[in-house]
Amino acid sequence: MANITSQRCVNCVMDTTDPNITFDDDGLCNHCHSFSETKKDWFPNDIGKEKLASIINQVKYDGRNNEYNCILGLSGGIDSSYLAIKIEEFGLRPLVVHVDGGWNSELAVYNIEKIVKYCNYDLQTIVIDWEEMRDLQNAYLKSGIANQDVPQDHIFFSSLYHYAVKNNIKYIFSGGNIATESVVVDSWHHSAMDSINLKAIHKKYGQVKLENYKTINAFQYYIGYPYYYKMKTVRPLNYMPYRRDAALRELQEKVGYKDYGRKHGESVFTRFFQNYLLPEKFGYDKRLIHLSSEILSGQTTREEALNEIGKPLYDGNELTLDMRYISKKLGLEVSLLDSICKSPGKEYWQYNNWDFSYKILKRIQRLVEKILKRKLSNYS
Repeated sequence: MANITSQRCVNCVMDTTDPNITFDDDGLCNHCHSFSETKKDWFPNDIGKEKLASIINQVKYDGRNNEYNCILGLSGGIDSSYLAIKIEEFGLRPLVVHVDGGWNSELAVYNIEKIVKYCNYDLQTIVIDWEEMRDLQNAYLKSGIANQDVPQDHIFFSSLYHYAVKNNIKYIFSGGNIATESVVVDSWHHSAMDSINLKAIHKKYGQVKLENYKTINAFQYYIGYPYYYKMKTVRPLNYMPYRRDAALRELQEKVGYKDYGRKHGESVFTRFFQNYLLPEKFGYDKRLIHLSSEILSGQTTREEALNEIGKPLYDGNELTLDMRYISKKLGLEVSLLDSICKSPGKEYWQYNNWDFSYKILKRIQRLVEKILKRKLSNYS
């Protein structure tokens, strides 16, 4: 039904800032209803323990002749950091890859170093060409679309997949999980994997040729990597009783990990984009989806979540420091960056995108899965 007035779900904290949200007669939102389907792939129990053990054994067998039997992208955030110490306990031989897009906070660098040292991992840091990254980041700011993290997110996944293929590694371990990320608001962002959209935005607003910024297209991501290269994405946190608060405590005790105080605090730009640009430009508060996910997985209560979203997203001094740092790094006046954040937003579909080809690829994917009698993301 149409949402005419402001309304919040009676179970989670999602509200009508999601333009596509719907409520039943009891006030329960569509996100809560869809969780019953989502949690079919969530096994925080003995069943998950058995499934995960089977997956780990397969990874070890398939990679028995390789120096590394899996690859882990390590951002320094809690999810990937916790997964890193679990992989060490699993007895796997991961190649840890960190993609430095130029926005690492000092704490992120510290945490990554502590984790790698504790686990005795080999770390490969891929440093992205800053002139190209800055130009692309500025192009996205000028574009006015909601997902300003695309330049970072796309190169993270692109680098990870390219590096895995180069090193003949078939398994990519991801910290993505249902426990803290089950609620997704499609209208708040567009996929970071849409290289057509990325190139269209850069063509319109960019000034530097992207020679070193390597993209991956939809065909590679959905067909080439999983079927031709036979790569599989593994999300172990979906097979264990994962709680962010407990994970943080374990990281602090074992590694000396330092908390960022917020989700995605490992990136200065992501911190600024999620906590200032999105609320100012679009009225989106991403705490709603994070906290609603934790309500649905039993990690927090609605009362606790409401209390959390009642707090300021930024304190004045921190915002001023981040605004100055980002402006200087991007070569912008502070006033210009602030005006960009407060100007009306645009939709991704106002630029060329993958929507048409994506639908075709998904049909091809379903056909291939039917023929091979297996799902694309075997262990997701």
